[in-house]
Parts: sequence; C-alpha cells; structure tokens
Amino acid sequence: MAKITLIGAGSTVFAKNLLGDILSFPELQQCEIALMDIDVERLRVSEIVAKKVAKAVGASPVIKSYLDRRDALYGSDYAINMIQVGGYDPCTITDFEIPKRYGLRQTIADTLGIGGIMRSLRTIPVVLGMCRDMEEVCPDVQFLNYTNPMATICWAISRASSIRTVGLCHSVQGTAKQLADDIDIPISEINFRCAGINHMAFYLRFERDGVDLYPEVRKVLEGGRVPDWNRVRYEMLQRLGYFVTESSEHFAEYTPYFIKSDHPELIDRFNVPLDEYVSRCIKQIEKWGAMKEQFEGDDPVGVTRSEEYGSLIIHSMETGTPRVIYGNVPNTGLISSLQDDCCVEVPCLVDKNGVQPTYIGALPPQLSALMMTNVNVQSLIVEACLTGKRAHVYHAAMLDPHTSTELTLDQIHALVNELIDAHGDWIPQLN
Repeated sequence: MAKITLIGAGSTVFAKNLLGDILSFPELQQCEIALMDIDVERLRVSEIVAKKVAKAVGASPVIKSYLDRRDALYGSDYAINMIQVGGYDPCTITDFEIPKRYGLRQTIADTLGIGGIMRSLRTIPVVLGMCRDMEEVCPDVQFLNYTNPMATICWAISRASSIRTVGLCHSVQGTAKQLADDIDIPISEINFRCAGINHMAFYLRFERDGVDLYPEVRKVLEGGRVPDWNRVRYEMLQRLGYFVTESSEHFAEYTPYFIKSDHPELIDRFNVPLDEYVSRCIKQIEKWGAMKEQFEGDDPVGVTRSEEYGSLIIHSMETGTPRVIYGNVPNTGLISSLQDDCCVEVPCLVDKNGVQPTYIGALPPQLSALMMTNVNVQSLIVEACLTGKRAHVYHAAMLDPHTSTELTLDQIHALVNELIDAHGDWIPQLN
C-alpha cells in the first residue's frame, strides 16, 4: 500500500483534516502514514489524533512518528508539506512589528508584501533541503505543498529540484462556495473555470447549466448585500470585471489600493483587518492547551471531509479515478499572457498518470497586468533564494505593490536590512 508522509504533522488540526480525508477512502485505509515534526510534544499529540481518526472511519493504517525527516520520507509515494518556518515567535511577529515602525501595516503577511518576502527567504531553503532528501530516499514521490508563500516555493522547486510537485490551496474551491452562498445557488449546480497565480486567480467562467452567473454576482454588489468581510473583492469585481479567489484580507496587501497611510479612511471603508494574522496566531496559541487536552482524552474525534485537494490527488493516482483539481504548477505556456516558468494556478486533470495541468491561453489583459505586479516580486524573491544575492531582496521589496506605495527607497533599504538582521540564523547568509 502507499506510504504517505506528512512533514509538519505537528499542525495537528490540519493533519487531522487531511488524514480524515485520506482514510475515508476504502482504497487508502491500509496505507502507511508517516508523521514527522521537530516538535516532540505536538508530534505525540498528532499521533494520538491520527489513531483516533483511523478508528473513527474504520481504517487500519500503519502509523509511525518520526523526528528525522529523511527517515520519515524514505520510500514515500506521497509527501505532504505543511511546515511553518520560524512560527509565530520569533519570525511572524518580527515580520509585523518591524515594518509597523516604518508605518507599513499588513494583514496576513504570508504571501507577498515585505512579510511574504521574509517568509520566502526563511522557508524556501528549508523546502529545497526537503527536496534534496526526497531526491535521495524517494525520488519518484509526488510532493504536495501546502506551505506559503505558495508561488515562490513551487517556483523555486521547479528551478532547483527534480521532484514532482504541485502546490495546493483551498482558495479556489472555498471562494466558489462563498460566491454560491452569496447568490443563493447550491455549489453543486455551479460550474466554473478559474486561472491565474496563487491567491490572485480569477473566475473566468461562473455558470449554471451554461448560463453566466456573473450578473447574479453583480446583483450582490448593486443590491448592497456585500458581506462586510468581503468588501475588497467585490470592489475589485467592479473595477476588473472578474472575481478573485483569495480573501479580502489577503488581497488588500497584494495591491496599492486599500492600505494607505495617507488615506486611513480606506481601512474602515473596506473593512481591512490590519494585523489579522497576528490575532489568529494568538487565538490559536491560547486554544492549544484546551485542544490538546481534548485530543488526549477518551472522546472520539469527528471526521468530516474537508475542501482540500490532497486526498483526491492521492486517491486518483492510486485508483485511476479521474478528477479535476486546481494546482500550482510551472507555467509551461499554460497561461500565455504570463511569464514563462512562473508558478500558475490552473485546472489539472489527475489520474494514474499524475497531475496534468490544462492549457488556459491568454487571460484578460487587465488581469494579467495585475498578476505581473506580483509575479515580478516573486521572481526576484526566488532569484535571491537561489543565488544568495542580498541585492535581489531589496529589488523585490522595491517592486512590491504595497511596500513601494508606502515607503521611500531609503526606507525600503533600511527596513530590509533591519528585518534580515532580526531574523539572524533563520535566513541563510546573503551576499
């Protein structure tokens, strides 16, 4: 049976959801599950949860825990990456607090912006080390990456490793469900086609029985029914003509339009939740004790299928069941209006042949142009990580839409220096 390795399995709740999805398939119920993490206590709790999940769905997998990554990966058919390098403290809080002293505010800081740049610098080298391990101990593995920054990680892997990789996010299917709820039509009746880059893909078609549903979506805007938490994306629908996949709090910091120190009224107008990721982290840390106690107790765990694509890919590759998922893959001409070799998010067919991206062609020009403002930054981040050139970190920050709008060139240079110094050994030496 297949061996499935979870790297970063100490993310217990996410591991629980993925394992529930995987082990709910009868064909996967006797697979081998390798759980790996560097946190001994969280790994122990995740093993308890994994066994409870197996019992809940009537599965009988072999479950083993590992502190050594190579041992966990040895002979794996599938490897799932869900690590966070540096965690909340010291790294995430550093990404927020130092820029704040320069007047640069953020919401999530895990994809683009100065926070996304720093997260890439500390994460890409670790993931490439993971890939080198896989090249030696499981070269035919299918690697499923859930870690952000998605686009830069997958782009770096495609340039520096031979490991088959697809990046997975829940924004495409999650947003489709949100839109379906907004227009009061069951998602099961809706067909859509979406493409772009991770966290900035757009629904090119959104239909029911061949009928365009965008007029219904626009009625939400025209009728004043926009959810308060989603004002940014509906504003962009009005400006661009298409709806974007990633949440309003994410999208607000990928563009220069919504977080502006000289226009503070925009924060209230578009309900932009500054420091949102910091707040989430604090709440999760506070909840961990109670969750740990619950997981360790005698009560069984509930299992419901999530929206994640990971288990569907594994099941399709093992059984040949054809499915379409949305994956982040190299742009080998798939989207002709974006830079070759960048990381794009497109529909992919999955069966025994693996993950097969589908051709999109040219996007509407306004969408491609907006995406390229992010792709340009991603390109320089990847270049900095692969070459070790510090100058490219400055270049990435200089071109970042939000950072360059708020700060002068001197401020950007000083901010990058301060962040690199603060991260210390979390970032490899740059020259």
